[in-house]
Amino acid sequence: MIIRRFLPAALLLSVSAAVAAPPPADSSTEPDVATLAAEVESLKTKTSSWDKILDHLPKISGYIQTGYEWSNEASSFFIKRARIALSDDIANKFDYRLQLELAGKPKIVDAYVNYKPFAGLQIKIGQYKVPFSIESTDYAAPRSELIEHPMAVRYLTGLNDVCGLSSSGRDLGAMLHGGFFERDGYHVLNYDLGVFNGEGINNRDRNKSKDIAARIVLKPLPGLLVSGYYYRGEYGEQYLERERYGFGVCYDRGAVVVRGEWIGGTTGIADRKGTFDSNGWYGVAGWRASKKWMLVGRYETFWSSLGGTCSGERQINYTGGMQWQPVKALRCQLNYTYEQQYQAEDRNVVACLLTALF
Repeated sequence: MIIRRFLPAALLLSVSAAVAAPPPADSSTEPDVATLAAEVESLKTKTSSWDKILDHLPKISGYIQTGYEWSNEASSFFIKRARIALSDDIANKFDYRLQLELAGKPKIVDAYVNYKPFAGLQIKIGQYKVPFSIESTDYAAPRSELIEHPMAVRYLTGLNDVCGLSSSGRDLGAMLHGGFFERDGYHVLNYDLGVFNGEGINNRDRNKSKDIAARIVLKPLPGLLVSGYYYRGEYGEQYLERERYGFGVCYDRGAVVVRGEWIGGTTGIADRKGTFDSNGWYGVAGWRASKKWMLVGRYETFWSSLGGTCSGERQINYTGGMQWQPVKALRCQLNYTYEQQYQAEDRNVVACLLTALF
């Protein structure tokens, strides 16, 4: 009877002791742990070596812009830009950039080296944007809120009003630039002073003179920018005059962007007396309704005439648009433009542009 009473208790104690007892030592587990640790260390070494290799490789980026346009005269699908760029920063003293345009005939659009010993004194040599116009330099594609730049920027910054050039605002040259009075990650006073060929991208100079460009940029408050710029030179074998001047104001902070510029120019014409005079201005305002949606509108006007004559041509454009950016690497823009031309019939233009970034 006593044995029956204590048998369940004895069995329970024996089971508990068996569960609590440590497993017998197995000498075979020790080499497995050591081997695993060695493999982990080897993997770390390989990963560190690859990280060092990747750190010395240039950064690859680019974007593709394709869309559709309809107007009173025609409609067409198109590829606006297809670009790929290589860039890097070397020891915080040099940076470089090589950008290729693959839409149409492949060409180099940017190729420069920038030496930056101090924030207030940097030297850039190669092919890049001429320091002229806020929109041309700070709101170039794919940052621009609308599909097309204003007429004053396209004609007078792109050097293609009557010069026969299409430079996208770029040229070959050397430039001093920098900033002073750093505040919250930006410089209050910035300057650019450059010397250029004046013949557009990928072209040697066709005369002995050099073009000059100068710009001053003030950023008194976060998001606020005030700038003035000047360009003067001679182009072609006939040393034809080309002069550009302008100023602009921009506020871009939070949900609001407001920007405006006035640009004027005088251009010599081959085999003709007098000059081609032109000027224009624009005002753009946008509202970021959310992280994905933006509404924007723009008014612009452009006037041009042959110097010494009373007649001229003028055009006014009214543009409204919306922008949808579901993810950071994808953006869709829809624009409507009403073009009011004084020497031709008015036009309606509807365009859609899809931008994919990588």
